[in-house]
Amino acid sequence: MLDRLGRPLGSLRVSVTDRCNLRCRYCMPEDDYVWLPRRSILSFEETERLVRVFTALGVTKVRLTGGEPLLRHDLPELVRQLAGNDAIADLALTTNGLLLARHAAALRDAGLDRITVSLDTLQPERMLQFAKSARHADVVEGIAVARAVGFRRVKLNTVVIRGYNDDELVDLVEFARGHDAEVRFIEYMDVGGATLWSMDQVVSQREILDRLARRYGAVEPLGEPGPAPAERFRLPDGTTFGVIASTTAPFCRTCDRSRLTADGTWFLCLYAADGVDLREPLRMGAPDEELMAIVRRGWEARTDRGAEERRAVPERTVLYGLDGLRADPRREMHTRGG
Repeated sequence: MLDRLGRPLGSLRVSVTDRCNLRCRYCMPEDDYVWLPRRSILSFEETERLVRVFTALGVTKVRLTGGEPLLRHDLPELVRQLAGNDAIADLALTTNGLLLARHAAALRDAGLDRITVSLDTLQPERMLQFAKSARHADVVEGIAVARAVGFRRVKLNTVVIRGYNDDELVDLVEFARGHDAEVRFIEYMDVGGATLWSMDQVVSQREILDRLARRYGAVEPLGEPGPAPAERFRLPDGTTFGVIASTTAPFCRTCDRSRLTADGTWFLCLYAADGVDLREPLRMGAPDEELMAIVRRGWEARTDRGAEERRAVPERTVLYGLDGLRADPRREMHTRGG
């Protein structure tokens, strides 16, 4: 099943909650939010059923997100249900790591394949300033425990922001190497709760590579095919890392991702203004065939190129101001799964 640009439906990000225990500047920097109503949040059984609808149409990769997904009570049970779906070749989770040490073993035992941990700085005082949390040590412990319980791959996501953490690129590469993980540097994006975004804070892929080359020598692109958002590179000593250049070099033309919010709204692009309500037909008793037809119609009509279109905006500023976000909580990055 292909969209209008020939892109397959291959990857689904599933948000299990819009709540989070951090207040990162690029995602949800405010103190108060308009939350999704509790009654609207999908049960695990509803989530598992919708995921089966998507895998019947070609999805093979599923990633659990939030908000912070480990805030969802008994999350390993959902992992166990999804792990029973033979069509899922890759079942992963993205977390801020605060609760990972506590839950890593149960998640692994339930069938989770991979973990990605957000780690924007190695300096606890910067995390306190940037994310309003003094629990940096818990994140580091969570990464170590994830490796210890046997996750086959651990990735670290770092949003690089000029003047905040762009002086830590080498340190983060070394930290990842020391923890048998791979770091992915992400360009600062003007989406969702990034209400303080400006183009001058963006550290481009080109600049990231230049800085690392000055420290390590020639950086070799791995040139891997496929729709993965990160372009991967290798240092002369064999260390690998990735860069997601959504702001300066969007990958829209190969994007096979879509997003399911915790309340069952399906977004075909991170930048999309509107989504498709799957919860209502699901709870009204629609059979799988009807749900599949809704998804098929949506994907086959898809022309989304949100990051490309944003790149073309002259004098680009934030996508939504604070008032716009509070008017519709589904516009938030933490609601639609980042």
